[in-house]
Amino acid sequence: MTAGQRRRCFGLLRSAGDVWACVLEVNAWRRRRRATPLVSYQDLCRELSASGPGTFAELDSTGARSVFRRFSDAWFAAAKHRKAGDPSARFPRRRRGLVPVRWYHGTFTLDGHRVRIPTAKDTASLWVRLAREVPYPVEQVRSITLLCEGGRLFLDVTAEVPVAVYPAGEGPDPGRVAGVDVGVIHPYAVAGPGGEALLVSGRAIRAEHRMHLADTKTRRRAVARRAPKPGQRGSRRWRQYRARARRVEARHRRRVRQAQHEAARTVVDWAVRQRVGVLHVGDARGVLDLSAGRRHNLRLRQWQIGRLLQILTDKATLAGITLRLVDERGTSSTCPACRRRVPKPRGRTLTCPHCQFSGHRDLVAAASIATRTPGGGPTTPTPVVLPGVVTHRRAGRHLPGTGRSRRDPRRPPGRRKGPDGPLWPAPPHGGESLANSARIHNTHRKPGER
Repeated sequence: MTAGQRRRCFGLLRSAGDVWACVLEVNAWRRRRRATPLVSYQDLCRELSASGPGTFAELDSTGARSVFRRFSDAWFAAAKHRKAGDPSARFPRRRRGLVPVRWYHGTFTLDGHRVRIPTAKDTASLWVRLAREVPYPVEQVRSITLLCEGGRLFLDVTAEVPVAVYPAGEGPDPGRVAGVDVGVIHPYAVAGPGGEALLVSGRAIRAEHRMHLADTKTRRRAVARRAPKPGQRGSRRWRQYRARARRVEARHRRRVRQAQHEAARTVVDWAVRQRVGVLHVGDARGVLDLSAGRRHNLRLRQWQIGRLLQILTDKATLAGITLRLVDERGTSSTCPACRRRVPKPRGRTLTCPHCQFSGHRDLVAAASIATRTPGGGPTTPTPVVLPGVVTHRRAGRHLPGTGRSRRDPRRPPGRRKGPDGPLWPAPPHGGESLANSARIHNTHRKPGER
């Protein structure tokens, strides 16, 4: 897009941020006057209509109402959690500089690679060109959302996609149930009804998290001397560094998100080939309430269990497969043969000291999850069918180091030992380093010449 189009798009996002800040200020005034806050979508829309047109620059009323919808949903979600006994749930209280704006069907125009973003009345039309064509028919597109991630503008498209239709006798069978165990090393471990199993390796995703953290620490150490003091205004060089850091962070999030979608797609495709009609997925979100150390908290944050469950649910629904959440407590520490407690293994192999049973820990858990009743307790009314044939797949083949060498190019060839542990050198040039390349002005001279 041109500089003018980019400026207008960011102006819409900033205007949406002004709408968000305006709602916060209005509710603060009403709270000081001991009045009821404006939180419902209808009340906020009435307040907008009373303010008159042209209140938020080029942002039209449809875009402003989408911000109201986002605020109202966040407020009522926090109220629901607090009513359920979660005191840590907080109501929306922070201002945002850029807020995503959504427009619904009938307010925008989509023409191949071009889209007309709605603006306020009596303003020039805003036509932008997309980087690639929308992969859905125009009549199926229901909404578009303008957002910014890492300094880059994106257009999120929501379309109505029909559920897959299969020939007679080839579709998913509701009588065939498979269990899915969600983990860190293996995002999805699936145990089918006929002894078939699937293991999706997430070691590439874990390596991406670790290498990104190591690179971030290295960059921070390199620029620590140039960092402004608390309360001191940063220089232009510092602002450029922070902008580059945000771009690298956004690229890391996009890589991990793409790998998670690939893992879920692998599970759904495998279930379709096995004609699995129901997926029993272990709900492991209870571990988020456990109080643990800082390292464990970092692992839980990088795990993104809620996103893994949501992605798998969406893809299974499109494939005509029913997904049900069940209690997964004790599935990784209970022997499926003698039903006795097993100590937590150090590796991925579960060995029972009572009956000498041995098997893959994640697949044993998935087989036990397949027998659990949705909505009930941790009961196994049917015998556990242990997998006999295991299919291995890897997620995130687009990540660095997932080729034949299986080595991240950012990882140094040898880790030198120091007094405080291994020493990580700075990222090499051409990788993810944020340092500018050196500018050699005297390129016509040979090395050693004056």
